Amino acid sequence: METLTHFWNYSLIDTASGTHITVGDVLLIIALLFVGYILSRVVEFLLARRLAKTTLRSDAINVIKRVSFYAILALIGITVLSLLGIPITAFAFATGAIAIGVGFGAQNIINNFISGWILIAERPIRAGDFIEVEGALGVVELVGTRSTRVHRVDGVHLLVPNSKLLENTVTNWTLVDQFIRTTVRVGVAYGSDPDQVSRLFREAVVAQPEVQQLPKPEIVFEDFGDNALIFEALMWCDVLGPKPLRQVRSEIRYRMSRLFTENNIVIAFPQRDIHLYTDSPLKVTMDSSTSNSSTSSDLK
Repeated sequence: METLTHFWNYSLIDTASGTHITVGDVLLIIALLFVGYILSRVVEFLLARRLAKTTLRSDAINVIKRVSFYAILALIGITVLSLLGIPITAFAFATGAIAIGVGFGAQNIINNFISGWILIAERPIRAGDFIEVEGALGVVELVGTRSTRVHRVDGVHLLVPNSKLLENTVTNWTLVDQFIRTTVRVGVAYGSDPDQVSRLFREAVVAQPEVQQLPKPEIVFEDFGDNALIFEALMWCDVLGPKPLRQVRSEIRYRMSRLFTENNIVIAFPQRDIHLYTDSPLKVTMDSSTSNSSTSSDLK
């Protein structure tokens, strides 16, 4: 027992102020840090389960969880310092020197970290928002402390450094509401009845459940194209609905194709008409003398 007590009270560090850090202090600090980490995770879990039953958005719940986790860790750190008899003011000079050194060595990491907390505090971009960044469209899944995870419309996950979201222009389509305007274009053959095409096109668009009825979908006779009469539908859709936007447009095109086929409306395709004007008839010669029975035509 005396040996254990001697080992427990064995001094490892003696400070100039007369403070002794023993083996027991070190073991107690390690146990306190471990228990504190487990406690912070438990509190984080209980808060998430409790807040999930409220009307708070998932991004707000994530912010509360993260703040509570770091707050508990900070309290544990202060408690450890008090057990060691080290005042917080003793770190004032060291903290400044470390901050300068780390600032030069890890400038990008610190920039992204601070940008992450700015995004969490101001919330210009939240989990569940539909954004466009650097030409990529997708839904924000998680706003982290270093980067933001975006699920693109093509199914690929994109990690964007938080500093880019603050320094560059980002289009947040769902900042105010979750509706986005999209378009569907189609070209029909010349000779088709424009009024009938517009009516069938509108029928195909309105039948889609994700298309909002207010404001009403608009069918526009866009242009007289080289090979077709161009029509375009402008509509507002629920971008955060169960179906991706590209699937909504696909279903509209399927429905539109069926309606056009039932009403004998031809969807146009590129083609060219060649007109030859000659003073005399053209002579066409068929040559089949080659071994592979190829044919050729000579215009004379």
